Amino acid sequence: MAKGTQVPADVMAQLWLSCFLLPALVVSVAANVPPKFLANMTAVILPEDLPVGAQAFWLVAEDQDNDSLTYGMSGPNAYFFTVTPHTGEVKLASPLDYETLYTFQVTISVSDGSNYRQKEMQVIVEDRNDNAPVFQNTAFSTSIDETLPVGSVVFSVLAQDKDTGSAGVVVYTIEKVIPSTGDSEHLFSILANGSIVLNGSLSYNNKSAFYQLELKACDMGGMFNNSFVIQCSVPVLLSISVVDQPDLDPQFVREFYSASVAEDAAKGTSVLKVEAVDGDKGINDPVIYSISNSTKPGWFDIGADGVIRVNGFLDREELLEEGEEVQLQVTATETHLNIHGQEAKVSTWVTVSVTDVNDHIPEFYNCSLPACTFTPEEAQVNFTGYVDEHASPRIPIDDLTMVVYDPDKAGVVAWAWAGGSWGGQWEPGSSAGVMWCWVAVLVVQGVVMEKGGAGCSLETCVGKQCHPLGNPCGADRKVCSSQLAGGHQTVTHLCYVEAQGKHHPGLELGREGVRAHDNDEPGTNNSRLLFSLLPGPYNHNFSLDPDTGLLRNLGPLDREAIDPTLGGRIVLTVLVSDCGEPVLTTKVNVTITVEDINDNLPIFNQSSYKFMVKEEDPGMLVGVVKAWDADQTEANNRISFSLSGSGANNFMIRGLVLGAGWAEGYLWLPPDVSLDFETQSVFNLTVSAENPDPQGGETTVYVLVNVEDVNDNPPTLDGASLRGIHVAENGSQHGQVAVVVASDVDTKAQLEIQLVNILCTKAGVDVGSLCWGWFSVAANGSVYINQSKAIDYEACDLVTLVVRACDLTTDAGFQAYSNNGSLFITIEDVNDNAPYFLPEDKTFVIIPELVLPNREVASVRARDYDSGNNGVILFSILQVDFISKDGATIPFQGFGISTSSEADVFTGSIQPVTSLDSTLQGTYQVTVQARDRPSVGPSLETNTTLNLFTVDQSYRVRLQFSTPREEVGANRQEINAALTQATRTTVYIVDIQDIDSAARARANSYLDAYFVFPNGTALTLDELSLIIRSDQDSLTQLLRLGLVVLGTQESQESDPLNQLISVIIGLGVALLLVLVIMTTAFVCVRKSYNRKIRAMKAAKEARKTAAGVMPSALPIPGTNMYNTERANPMLNLPNKDLGLEYLSSSSDLDYVSLNSLDDNSVDVDKNSQEIKEMCHRPPPLGPDPEPLTVVLSGCQADVSRQQLEELSYTNAGLDTTDL
Repeated sequence: MAKGTQVPADVMAQLWLSCFLLPALVVSVAANVPPKFLANMTAVILPEDLPVGAQAFWLVAEDQDNDSLTYGMSGPNAYFFTVTPHTGEVKLASPLDYETLYTFQVTISVSDGSNYRQKEMQVIVEDRNDNAPVFQNTAFSTSIDETLPVGSVVFSVLAQDKDTGSAGVVVYTIEKVIPSTGDSEHLFSILANGSIVLNGSLSYNNKSAFYQLELKACDMGGMFNNSFVIQCSVPVLLSISVVDQPDLDPQFVREFYSASVAEDAAKGTSVLKVEAVDGDKGINDPVIYSISNSTKPGWFDIGADGVIRVNGFLDREELLEEGEEVQLQVTATETHLNIHGQEAKVSTWVTVSVTDVNDHIPEFYNCSLPACTFTPEEAQVNFTGYVDEHASPRIPIDDLTMVVYDPDKAGVVAWAWAGGSWGGQWEPGSSAGVMWCWVAVLVVQGVVMEKGGAGCSLETCVGKQCHPLGNPCGADRKVCSSQLAGGHQTVTHLCYVEAQGKHHPGLELGREGVRAHDNDEPGTNNSRLLFSLLPGPYNHNFSLDPDTGLLRNLGPLDREAIDPTLGGRIVLTVLVSDCGEPVLTTKVNVTITVEDINDNLPIFNQSSYKFMVKEEDPGMLVGVVKAWDADQTEANNRISFSLSGSGANNFMIRGLVLGAGWAEGYLWLPPDVSLDFETQSVFNLTVSAENPDPQGGETTVYVLVNVEDVNDNPPTLDGASLRGIHVAENGSQHGQVAVVVASDVDTKAQLEIQLVNILCTKAGVDVGSLCWGWFSVAANGSVYINQSKAIDYEACDLVTLVVRACDLTTDAGFQAYSNNGSLFITIEDVNDNAPYFLPEDKTFVIIPELVLPNREVASVRARDYDSGNNGVILFSILQVDFISKDGATIPFQGFGISTSSEADVFTGSIQPVTSLDSTLQGTYQVTVQARDRPSVGPSLETNTTLNLFTVDQSYRVRLQFSTPREEVGANRQEINAALTQATRTTVYIVDIQDIDSAARARANSYLDAYFVFPNGTALTLDELSLIIRSDQDSLTQLLRLGLVVLGTQESQESDPLNQLISVIIGLGVALLLVLVIMTTAFVCVRKSYNRKIRAMKAAKEARKTAAGVMPSALPIPGTNMYNTERANPMLNLPNKDLGLEYLSSSSDLDYVSLNSLDDNSVDVDKNSQEIKEMCHRPPPLGPDPEPLTVVLSGCQADVSRQQLEELSYTNAGLDTTDL
């Protein structure tokens, strides 16, 4: 409509009428409203331990039409749930697992039968303590030195728990220690990081050489199936072998050593053998013996075998003040120094008793006991004494004291007069080998013979008091008479009741004779007596004077010629007759006892003996010697045997009395002595048979002992053939590389070399059986390479072949094998291995606001098995990605790395080069490369990826204290300890500040901190509050330190002003929503009203169209008739101005007029042309719009039209077809 054109009144009336009819039209044409989900149907949190089949959640939607709703779920993760369509109940169909998928999306849908709506729902899986810690390895073993200091780390284990929070924090325990003793129970402890620490001292010899630890890993507990559960791993065993170290001194196998040796023993005579062993049983170092001290230096020495031998002249008499003993201090010293660089040695005292040999003669001394010193000045040969004539018996001779001294042990001095007979008294006494007697005795060749027959008593002067002075025959015997058979060692003693007189040396027996008395008249034949001997077996040995009755022996008497059953008693029958008529006779038996003296030497039954004994057979019987002594009394015919000769100390002889003077001597090897054919094959021994009488003689016989050789010696390995060799890895060498040589001192030995064990070590650490197939050892000792290609320096740099020699012909019971020998094969390196990263038992956590540039936040360690320059490693960072919690990956360039080394371990220190964003929450994935730097050839590299967990500011917790900032800072350590004890986390304190006085309530200061677990997770405010409240001890401690409020940083910073601002913002948002709703309603009404106005104009224009004229173009919706120029008669506009290019398919009814307007013609006037030019708009692109809207949208004719537009609104539910 042109400018200035007035709107007709009828049109205005229609517009106002439309305004009143609009609400009714809106209600009548409103479409079905689709359902929609509730606002909270955006995310759901489900615990991962929710049982399958349990109710998970409900789908809830609302529909204004109250239609029946149908729910559904789709998407790749919809298999986790099942949905009840008509109720919306969702149940779990497949188990959830936080560790596998902690968040995912599903598409939920709802339909009311006409409308269908979908929405993405986020499902968040909540972690539960459903995983137990798992050790990264189940078989652990290690070796440690017994001198390892207390507090050292023995071994480290690692167990991981996939759960988060406290349920993912691993706590290690030692459940059991084998052997289970009081010492071992607390010998080891395990730290929180899995390091096993030595708590006490070890001892290979005194405690145990092996320990086995049962380890268990448990988490700190968490909720699972609605209960607080602590999950524990399956126990694993750690085997610890204790390696013996030379820290103990040697030990003697016996506490006390003693032996005896004759003082005339030759130099080199073996006395005894001492033995000491290394106290370190696992090392068994050889021992060297020495005599470090001696009471008689130079008398003895000791060999390397521990045998003490005579080294000089021995004299027992020099040891009288020392108890005839020599004390030797023997020291045993180990060959090698101990771990302190000192000699390991031990000493013991050995007592050697020097036995006496009769090597001194008695000497006379002119002195009085006990003042005698027996010095050479006191020795005297001639003595002079004076006695008064007719002196009474038993009166000592003045100034005549003779003392005889023999320094030999038990030197009994027998007194005898050189010639003639002498009756006198000897005074008895004894002291220290000095014999002195003062009694009437008869001495024959230095032997005191005083044995009483027929009631006489005998006592000697050896070590006891002699017979008391007086009648030697006792109170009921008056006289004892003895007869010395001239020149023989036989004495006959006769005791008569009526006899008188005493026996003297050289006196004839029976000087008084056999007295008889006859009562007949003296001097007649009747009183004349004649003596005669009646016949008897021994009469020929005696004569009897017929007149005097004097009985004499005709020759020497021999006790051994008398029947042994008689006990040396000869009974003679004396016949006394008178000369009267008739002749009267009387018989009397005279008993003569022939005393036995030791006048016969033992006699061996063989002139020599020859025995055979096997070597290395201790305690065996070598042979038996037999001897006989003709003496009849046991005191004189008892035989004892003794050994002498070179090597006699290797044997012992034991006598056995058989009776009747016979005895056997059994020659044995001592139980601890065995002979060695290779050392001495023949022993020439002398066996002596002697009587106990010190003055008796002895008989000797030679015994030849041949040692029978047996194959008893083990072979030995030649040390020169066991010198180490070098072999290059990776097929560099082939064939024979060494020859092991052995020898055996035994004849007929048949040797072969055997491989006992193969030790594979890398840098001194046992690597198991890795190298077992690399080498082989033939029976002749040749060492060959079996698997040249398999030899790998990086896996094993030292192969130890433990070999031994075996004698196949060794006799049973003897060692057939040599000591083990070790052939060390050093593997030479070739650069063929890339570096490798060492495992780290660490979780790297970054708190960005605490991290400064160029400060280490993480580290890696790597090694290269190659040696030299081939093992030098350089680190570099290849890539850094930041992975946020929603899974987005962002490249990051803010980290650098530096390389350092210690020994053969290289460390890369990762440092941020810029400050990190403290608002980011996620993980930095840092890819680190380790590259070696060989001097020749290409370098090799290895990559690894580290996860650096960030703890963003949302986990920053603020704790308010009633105390000022200075006091909180002073109590910082106590606060930290209490918080750590309660949470079992690492507490990072960020800041301590005072609270503004305007915002103070109860608190005066605050402390900001993070609470981080080792696995990178952190505690939230709610979790911290729950934990602290559950730990009453820590809570009490914190309250004592002034804690009043727990909260986040943002919550603590809010104040009343912020609350007011929040209220105002809420009201503004509500007002904005009201305006939007009103504006939308107004627009809808305007659109509907404009459409109606245009429709009425189109109807008016149609009435002007000529009747019967059929339009050639497509019909215009909302009109009844078209003219040839396709003009709308109501609008009086040409079709080209309307822009109605209707090419879409429609119903045929649109092309046919249905009323009488078909014949109308249309005249377009000037005003109409102006209106069309003013309202013309280019046709829109895309789908055809609603025609009337296109035509009328740009027309702004006048004020009245503007007012109409302001009152109109567009209703999407209306179109011109509806009208």
